[in-house]
Amino acid sequence: MPVIRHADARRTETPNAVMTTYASPTQCSTALAMWHVDMAARKRGPLHAMDVEQIWTLLSGSASVDLAGETLSVSAGDTVVFPADVARQISTADGFTAVVAGLSPAHAYNPDAVTPEGACALAPKDDERMLPSWIA
Repeated sequence: MPVIRHADARRTETPNAVMTTYASPTQCSTALAMWHVDMAARKRGPLHAMDVEQIWTLLSGSASVDLAGETLSVSAGDTVVFPADVARQISTADGFTAVVAGLSPAHAYNPDAVTPEGACALAPKDDERMLPSWIA
């Protein structure tokens, strides 16, 4: 189906953000996923990596991005290209809204996890990868 209606957008809430999926393989025949991220003020996402490249454009607000140990400050209108298999963590003091695009399937994992207790919420162990529902 070439048109995905607004009513068919999928909303996923996590402790850190709300993702609204606009297009993904489970919604239509596509190899891409596109979703909207709303992160409230004073939130921090988990340290993780993705096994595919993603492109994030901030529509409003600002964020701090730790990308492979380098801290990037971004604000509305800025676009961040997240390379595949690079550790990242996103936080915000004031909140932000972003639109994200990337290939699907895309699996999240914690490249620094050693034990299940030390792993991020997205991937319970470093040898486990999971497909987030907003990308599926």
